[in-house]
Amino acid sequence: MSATEIFEKVQNIVAEQLGVEASEVVPSASFANDLGADSLDTVELVMALEEEFDIEIPDEAAEEIATVQAAVDYISNKVKASA
Repeated sequence: MSATEIFEKVQNIVAEQLGVEASEVVPSASFANDLGADSLDTVELVMALEEEFDIEIPDEAAEEIATVQAAVDYISNKVKASA
């Protein structure tokens, strides 16, 4: 799976979970500051990403994932590692 494919999936999940337009979900967007996610939104978002990509995101890692690009990078590394 390419980084572009991962980004598109992340973009769709984030837009759906946070109720924002997909066009607002850009790589530099912060989940909290730019997209309005609160702590519960973030937990639900992590769970949705784990389910979509069949990966586990430990709490320590989830706390470090603050932007869309950080999520894409983390998932890309996990997907490549399990391939």
